[in-house]
Amino acid sequence: MSANARPKRWKMIFISWLFVYPVVNVMFALLFPLLSDLPQLAKTLVFTLILVPLMGVVLPKLHQRFWAWITK
Repeated sequence: MSANARPKRWKMIFISWLFVYPVVNVMFALLFPLLSDLPQLAKTLVFTLILVPLMGVVLPKLHQRFWAWITK
């Protein structure tokens, strides 16, 4: 295996989806009932204020963890 192997885009997307899908479902179940009285734009703001930083921290670690598979 080459040290400069290029990542497969579909595998990176798949790993990202495996993280995002359950997180979104948990956030909908736990967070949205608490925000039910807020307008939709406010709910979306709160949702993205949590999700995007979480993705920025966790996704690089997941990609690193599965890098051998991603570049295979």
